[in-house]
Amino acid sequence: MTQRFHIHPVNPQPRLIKQAAQMLRDGAVIAYPTDSSYALGCHIGDANALKLLRQLRGVDDKHHLTLVCADLSELGKYARVDNVAFRIVKLGTPGPYTFVLEGTRDVPKRLLHPKRATLGLRVPAHPVVQALLFELGEPILSATLIPPGAEHPLNDPEEIEATMPRSLGLILDAGETPEAATTVIDLTGDAPEVLRQGNGALSRIGLS
Repeated sequence: MTQRFHIHPVNPQPRLIKQAAQMLRDGAVIAYPTDSSYALGCHIGDANALKLLRQLRGVDDKHHLTLVCADLSELGKYARVDNVAFRIVKLGTPGPYTFVLEGTRDVPKRLLHPKRATLGLRVPAHPVVQALLFELGEPILSATLIPPGAEHPLNDPEEIEATMPRSLGLILDAGETPEAATTVIDLTGDAPEVLRQGNGALSRIGLS
């Protein structure tokens, strides 16, 4: 059965953040707020939680998942980034952008795109997820909360609770978020490629 924590969007209660982090460590998939829509997240090292996250999202292993990080200091551990790509990532961090990058040897293969060995990385600007990342001490493996068969992400906790299966472990309810998903930029080619135009303006990262 899905639990629901009502959490302050600016000053999240430490007690609730600690409980949410422990649920992630224990294998739960959670819904949490970001500076775009809500996202689904699980522990980076839990293969069963990853399988459940893909089921809840309705995607296979060819769909890019995202490592949601606290800051840019974690970037080099998980992704290969040249100087051009780093400048773009830095301009969009923190913010509503997901950057597709080539994974490093430290990233388990199950987290990477099976053919391209790539993954998404993101640093969101939302106090709740920042507090959760600090408490957890590592990135959250995530996907935009778009139910199977739907076209748009969910941004309302009431709708999330009514729509998602009970196998979703927790909703961190910080109220409504922006409706749009992140802007997704592929930085693995010779030139940046916009895969999805979302809540992040291209002008901020010098691509318009």
